[in-house]
Amino acid sequence: MADDRWTVNRRRLFTGGAAVAAASVLTQCGSAQSASPTTEFGTDTEPFHGPNQAGVATSPQAHALFVALDLVPDGTRSARDTLAAVLKLWSTDAARLTRGEPALADTEPELAHRPARLTVTVGIGPSGFDRIGLRHRCPVDDLPEFRTDRLEPRFSGGDILVQICADDPIVVAHAARVLLKNVRAMTVVRWRQSGFRTARGAAADGTTMRNLMGQIDGTVNLREPAQFARHVWDDGSVHPWFAGGTVLVLRRIRAELDTWDELDRDSKELTVGRRLDNGAPLTGRNEFDEPDLEASENGILVIPPNSHVALARHRNEDEQFLRRAYNYDDPPEHGTTDAGLIFAAYQRDPARQFVPVQRRLAQSDALNPWITTIGSAVFAILPGVPEGRYLGQSLLE
Repeated sequence: MADDRWTVNRRRLFTGGAAVAAASVLTQCGSAQSASPTTEFGTDTEPFHGPNQAGVATSPQAHALFVALDLVPDGTRSARDTLAAVLKLWSTDAARLTRGEPALADTEPELAHRPARLTVTVGIGPSGFDRIGLRHRCPVDDLPEFRTDRLEPRFSGGDILVQICADDPIVVAHAARVLLKNVRAMTVVRWRQSGFRTARGAAADGTTMRNLMGQIDGTVNLREPAQFARHVWDDGSVHPWFAGGTVLVLRRIRAELDTWDELDRDSKELTVGRRLDNGAPLTGRNEFDEPDLEASENGILVIPPNSHVALARHRNEDEQFLRRAYNYDDPPEHGTTDAGLIFAAYQRDPARQFVPVQRRLAQSDALNPWITTIGSAVFAILPGVPEGRYLGQSLLE
């Protein structure tokens, strides 16, 4: 009966005026396809192999997924061997997926052909080094707790991290499915956090993103190769195996949007220290103008000393790191909104770079009434690898 009804419906569609309308639609679709650009969206790739992992210096993609996992040795092999098995699988699969090729035994290979600048970035947390008995080779310690932290276990810690970024959310979802299901006998997911930035093509390349509080977010950032060499990539002087790696500080910062909305525009700009329309400091006209923290009018500083800009600004050469943040907007458990920022910062040494800045902010940032850090984790992002080797091989072998 279903087939008969479908036959009747098709006949009705292609009779009288319906046939003319259908032909018109088909003609319009054909015209739209012929007018499409020759370079299809999603065909761009980012290299997997190299001295550093992609997904750090890479121009940020529109979508990101951060997944922390804990190792689950099965009793037949050590935690160290379990980690090696996970990293071998991920290295093989990620190399193929980032090239636009299906992973081995990929059950949905059609989803792999447009990688959309996919990157897969892997790190190990301090607890992971403990679990494999190599804490003495760990290049980073857990962060101290800051006075404004309200950390929740469901967004904190983890033995290993996989960061998956692409300009297409379907690519992110497929890569996550492939990478996670292949290691489900050896790991358990601790948490997942998804984020997004401005869609690719919605703004000119290099445009600083806005967060969901309406602010331009990430104006002061590292951009030059010399800055990356100085502040991001480890040189291996302390831990030779870690040369080419970096450290990720990942913080989930909830924005209290319902109360932020109650502020007038002037109050918001004084709290941040920048103009909302173009991100310029209150003492400047353009986004990238240097803020003048000494400028005053009638004896009052133009940029308040407790503004976010004044306190976040580095006080010495060490207090610089790469910001690569993503917005999140999840279904709320209470109220109208659960949104904020997945703040991802990459650096050589958080104790010298991130921690001093965060201590100042936690102490007296004027923005604190409207933001709450509810998740925190730190991971040693493994060095990149050449073809024929696997991520973490310099550590485990």
